[in-house]
Amino acid sequence: MGLLQAHCPGAAGTNVKTNNIQLIIRLLIPLGAVLLALLIGAVMLLSLGADPVSGYATMFRAAFGSLDGFSETAIKSIPLLLIGVGICIAFRANVINIGGEGQMVVGALLATIIALAFPALPSLVLIPMVLLAGAVGGAFWGAIAGALKAWFNVSEILSTIMLNIVAVQVMNFLLRGPLIDPAEVARGTAIPQTMRLSSNADLPILIEGMRMHLGVVIALGMAVGAYFLLWRTSMGFRLRAVGYNPDASRYAGISVPKNVTAALAFSGAMAGIAGAILVFGSESHRMVTDGSSTGFTGSAGFNGIVVALLAGLHPLWSIPSALLFGGMLVGANALQRAAQVPSALIIALNGLIVVFVVSSEYFKQRMGSAPRVDDGPDPIEEGGNNG
Repeated sequence: MGLLQAHCPGAAGTNVKTNNIQLIIRLLIPLGAVLLALLIGAVMLLSLGADPVSGYATMFRAAFGSLDGFSETAIKSIPLLLIGVGICIAFRANVINIGGEGQMVVGALLATIIALAFPALPSLVLIPMVLLAGAVGGAFWGAIAGALKAWFNVSEILSTIMLNIVAVQVMNFLLRGPLIDPAEVARGTAIPQTMRLSSNADLPILIEGMRMHLGVVIALGMAVGAYFLLWRTSMGFRLRAVGYNPDASRYAGISVPKNVTAALAFSGAMAGIAGAILVFGSESHRMVTDGSSTGFTGSAGFNGIVVALLAGLHPLWSIPSALLFGGMLVGANALQRAAQVPSALIIALNGLIVVFVVSSEYFKQRMGSAPRVDDGPDPIEEGGNNG
């Protein structure tokens, strides 16, 4: 391919132009899916006697129309972005991580245990420790599914979903027993939550008087770091090569099992950091649940998958994608209050967006039956050029 392009520069230019057109179309398809879902949502609003134009305008103003609104949107976007970035890493190695919920929980639990064990450490030491603990916990939980997939050919979809259930049960046991707030036991209320964690572990507020904290910067840094990992490091090259063609990678001396495990470990680490940020960036500064994973995660472990799909499985495009979904979460509450519509409509609207974005992958794949478009160097082409 490299020799052909060297002798036929016109062909090379045509290929680049075709790839750029394909990339634009692949990005527009999920955006069109979102617009179609919003259009159906507008019909639902009309059927309830609400004005969809003013309703959607209210959503936008609440999410992006002020600094306070944007701050709330950014906070909601943090776990979505981190989960989405982790999904991008896993998908590039051709594995599917449905275990973000459990990985968030395990990461948050390990980070909480570290904060309870070393409450007197200064912030400059304790904050990195709890974030690292979150990454380690999530990576460990993801690596379990990766190892089962790599060495025993266990479906990662099945194993990650089942591990979500295990993580929830571990969380319920710890928060109702060893980690429960002693004050809850004394009062007899037994709410499953920890005591107020050390203030030295609180994530610093970025803008005084607002809720936006250091977690926003961390999430953005992880997205950029994932991009460099995938397209600027030899490890990222191996992950993507395994995703393209495991047989060819194995023939080239790349360990497929190790890279599959590493992909899910990296993906889990992103989710674990998200879990730690949910604890130490929260207003209560404690870990608390209602007995389910969504009571703690807010379903970010599943919604992050849609964020990644909308972003075309690219870490950097996950940033605006996460902001869009974070804004919808903030704006939906404002829409419900302003239009006086039932909360079920908001749930249905979010569900429509999820369904349409996921379904748009079918059309992207139909269009992508041509050569696969990648936003970084293609490992197959690199190998051919090097040969």
